[in-house]
Parts: sequence; structure tokens; C-alpha cells
Amino acid sequence: MRLSTLIAAVLMAAMNVATAWADTYPTRPIRLVVPYPAGGATDILARQVAAKLGPILGQNVIIENKPGASGVIGFDSVARATPDGYTLLMGTANMIINAAFGKVPYDPVKDFAPVSTLVSSQNLLVVRPSLNITRLSELIALARKEPGKLTYGTSGVGTPLITMELLKSLAGIDMRSVPYRGDAPATTDVLSGQIDMYASTIAGLRGYIDGKQLVPLGVTSQKRAVSLPDIPTIAEAGVPGYELNSWYGILAPRRTPPEIVERLNKLLVEIVATPEMQKQMIDGGADPMSSTTAQFEALMASDLEKYTRLVRDLKLGKE
Repeated sequence: MRLSTLIAAVLMAAMNVATAWADTYPTRPIRLVVPYPAGGATDILARQVAAKLGPILGQNVIIENKPGASGVIGFDSVARATPDGYTLLMGTANMIINAAFGKVPYDPVKDFAPVSTLVSSQNLLVVRPSLNITRLSELIALARKEPGKLTYGTSGVGTPLITMELLKSLAGIDMRSVPYRGDAPATTDVLSGQIDMYASTIAGLRGYIDGKQLVPLGVTSQKRAVSLPDIPTIAEAGVPGYELNSWYGILAPRRTPPEIVERLNKLLVEIVATPEMQKQMIDGGADPMSSTTAQFEALMASDLEKYTRLVRDLKLGKE
């Protein structure tokens, strides 16, 4: 037998094995790692998706919360996991932002196999009612009148920090950052008047807006949020050129068999398209957005370039 014929036969056999593996997958429960504590927006979305995906696959999709270090612990655990389709990640744009700020133990582009995005999301800027401000233009005017006096909360190096630093840069204003360990304590201090404002997910702030406990000034995305159509974007509200979108999606370790990745992608796209899931996502303050694996990979690469540039231009990186 010629060498070329032998090689072709080996490759064909390997392809048949991979196809058969994908056809029988999964044969045991799947872990879906959430890099944040239970009860948050990321965890809630993961559990909604797992509840739909498990019955279709015929196996339980078990949520495993691995919080810590702005998500780095959970992200890295999946990057290092066996690439067999039985460990998945509930990823967020913060895995890209963490890398843009400096050294992390994973490469957000090279160490993961993107499966599908689930939703796009945006942060929402809110202020305490006692500030007597209802428009972003009023906030900017006050910040210019009293530079360095207004305070805003940040939590780690994620989107709350980027949101406010970009606003300060584009609007030409000076405000003071107050660091927090997470969304909950920062939100508590805005509610109590300890700080003046905070920017976080719509899901985390929606109840306080509906209850008139916090005043919304603008969303960070290019377009208005589906769940809050009456609230302008920050660009519309007086800061032209402002845009920061975020996303949530499912990823696997990089060398996960492509047949498994594609099967999961097909199922997730179908799940996101169901009316029930669309309603849950919109009610949770996010816009449904599935993708192909290639589209997701391109988005991550583009985001890494964008956030790396922002961190450099805003001088936010560690010295």
C-alpha cells in the first residue's frame, strides 16, 4: 500500500471516530463553570440555559460556581480543563478586559473554543436621587463645576471601571473612584448616598430603577436596550462617540473536538431563538444574541484589541 493511501485511510478512520464520538456525546453530566458567585446575572443566565440544554442532550448540565479575582479563577480553570466537551464556561466580556489590563494565566483568544454568544448587554449609569439630577448633561455640568467632588464606584478591573473612565475621558470631567469588592456593596452605597453613582448591569439595577430608588442616566451601548427603550444611550445623552457593549456566551477549552463544538453551537442557537428564552433574557436586561463559532471568535479578537487600546489610551494599566 502506498504511503499516501495509508495516510488517507488513517485520516478517514480518525474522522469516522470523531463523528461517532460526536454522535454519542454526551454520555455523562456536563459541568458549566460560572466564574462568579451564585445569584448574579451571569449565574442566572447560565442556569436558564442549562435547564434547556440538559434535557436536549439527555444529560444534566451542572452549574459550578468558581468566583474570585474578577472571574480569573473560573476562566483559567476551564482553559486548563480536559478538552472533551464535558467542561464548559459561561464566559463574559470581562475575560477579555482582564487580559487587556495585564497578565492573566490564560489567553482569552488562544485558550478557548468559542461555542456561541447568548446575549449582548450594556451597563447602565445610575445616580442617587438626592443628587437632584435626571439627565447626563446635568451630571457633566456639575462635574465640571466641582471637579473631583463627585464619586463613583468600581469593582475590580471590569466593565464598571472602563465605563466610568471612558465617560470621564470623552466628557472631559474629573470624578473620584471608590473601589468595591463587587456590585452588591457598590450598589448598596449608592442607595445609601455614600457614593454618587455606579455603572452596572441592567439586571442588577432594574429593580431599583422601577422602585425610583436610583435614577438612570444612560446605557453604554450603541443602541438603546430592548428592556429599557426609554433610557437614552450615553452617546445620545451628550457624549458623542461613547460605546461599550458587553456579551455573555458559552466557551470550551481550545482543543475540544470541533464536531462537539458545532453540535453545541447548533443547540444553543436554537435555544436562544425560543420565545421563552428570549423573554427571560430581555426580562433580565439583556438582548438575545446567538452566533456562529467563527463570529464569536472574531468578536473576542476584536474586543481584545479594542480594550487593550482603551486601557492604554486611558492609562489604566498597571505601571
